[in-house]
Amino acid sequence: MKAACFSLVLFLLTIPGLHAQTGSMTDYPQISVSGEAVVYVVPDKIVITLGVETWDLSIEEAKTKNNDIIKDALKTVRRLGVPDKEIQTDHLSIEPRYKDSYRKEEFIGFFVRNTLVVTLDAPEKVEMLITRVLDAGVNHIHGIDFQSTQFKKHREEARTLALLAAKEKAQNMAAVLDQKIGRPMKISENYTGTPWGYWSGWGYGRNRGMTQNVMQNIAEGSGEIAETIALGKIAVRAKVGVTFSLQ
Repeated sequence: MKAACFSLVLFLLTIPGLHAQTGSMTDYPQISVSGEAVVYVVPDKIVITLGVETWDLSIEEAKTKNNDIIKDALKTVRRLGVPDKEIQTDHLSIEPRYKDSYRKEEFIGFFVRNTLVVTLDAPEKVEMLITRVLDAGVNHIHGIDFQSTQFKKHREEARTLALLAAKEKAQNMAAVLDQKIGRPMKISENYTGTPWGYWSGWGYGRNRGMTQNVMQNIAEGSGEIAETIALGKIAVRAKVGVTFSLQ
């Protein structure tokens, strides 16, 4: 019995082209295309990252100066009707500085840095807020991030449009060769980054990864900004790859 089984295995292995024929079952005519789409959205959430930097030979004086400016900035923001839940201090650091930082010679002073993150839902308040907090002593504007609270919905819309674009491209290309596309064999999405993220530090704010339109370093202690901050649209992008069978 064992000899018979062994002979059968040898017979199957020696049949010419058996392995090649089995592998060729998946070698159908195919066409692979990519599709891209962009959906432009008016932002309904604006995250403004502010910075206050003070220094003094005395660490206590440097901290007091910084705290006083932060308090004035908070009062200014609240006067504009921003609720406390949309105002957060995000980063605090104290750094001794020297002219020769390696040898720690010729002490300059203690530098205190504090970051304030303000979230607005009314775009028309952006310019007024920036102007007033600069007047209150804020000396760094680290960034203005325009966001959408409906990002997921718009991303799905962009993905759908990208798939339709891929299908149309495949149909047009196949038609030139007197072919028609069949069912999709493979679908993939090219990763373009996550809409959410978090970094904490001097010059960074919350949800920076969600940003589509950003204005950074508008002014640093100048007390002035441009007459108008143009509110653009958020570009929500999607890119897919699809492989269709050909008929």
